[in-house]
Amino acid sequence: MDLRVGVVVITHNRRDELCRTLGALRALPEAPHVVVVDNGSEDGTARTVRERYPWVELVASEKNLGAVGRNVGVARLETPYVAFCDDDTWWAPGSLARAADALDASPDVAVITARIVVEPAGTEDPIVAELRESPVRGRPGLPGPALGSFLAGASVLRREAFQEVGGFHPRLWLGGEEELLAADLAAAGWELCYLEELTVHHQASAARDADKRLRDGIRNTLWFTWLRRPVPAALRRTGVVLRQAEIGRPALGGVGAALAGLPWVLRERRVLPPHVEARFLALEDAQRRSAARRYVR
Repeated sequence: MDLRVGVVVITHNRRDELCRTLGALRALPEAPHVVVVDNGSEDGTARTVRERYPWVELVASEKNLGAVGRNVGVARLETPYVAFCDDDTWWAPGSLARAADALDASPDVAVITARIVVEPAGTEDPIVAELRESPVRGRPGLPGPALGSFLAGASVLRREAFQEVGGFHPRLWLGGEEELLAADLAAAGWELCYLEELTVHHQASAARDADKRLRDGIRNTLWFTWLRRPVPAALRRTGVVLRQAEIGRPALGGVGAALAGLPWVLRERRVLPPHVEARFLALEDAQRRSAARRYVR
């Protein structure tokens, strides 16, 4: 039993997928403390967790909190490190212990992101190549390539750092919500990196609203861009997002939602310090060429 890493899982109306994930987590040699935050499911998820998984700490929210459910879960843990897990992802045996070892050895690292294997095919997610070849420069001697952002469902975070910057922003809800948190961590002096030795399995759930994911992803990317990037960079990034977006009602809805949020975005706007902005400048070419990051359903 490894007492260094706890696991937070958020879920919404995916009872069967969650059961598969909990079965995999139960079999891990690290035997982590698992917190499940049920985001207002209506399919009996909370009841099933209570009856079948008594070793899980359940938080049954009356409404869908989105990514903020992770904030709730982290607040329940006392472990120094927290592994996030979606209801359709699960960690490979030994990965949590290896992540904890890496974080123990690098006290300035806040986030370590794992290699993602797509199931049932067992192939690497296309985003892995971009993580492995990240152009971001971190300090010398990091455990792996430095990152500008991370994927929550495939990452282990230092709880102290997560709480220091306030966790996930409530307005972003879900969909690309990691970028803002990553930027704020870097601005606070923390490092983020990819570690090849860690593995997360992902079997995408069929229970997803593709239109909403596209709409919210575009909205959140634009919100982050105008919350933290200097004006010239924000204009460039906005142009890339609009060119890459699949034309249709979801994309237009995302742009409209982003514009509607402009008053609060301008009120909370805080431009990144130069050393952090340099991370996002380094990613611009990769983001333009990326096949994995395009805003399509």
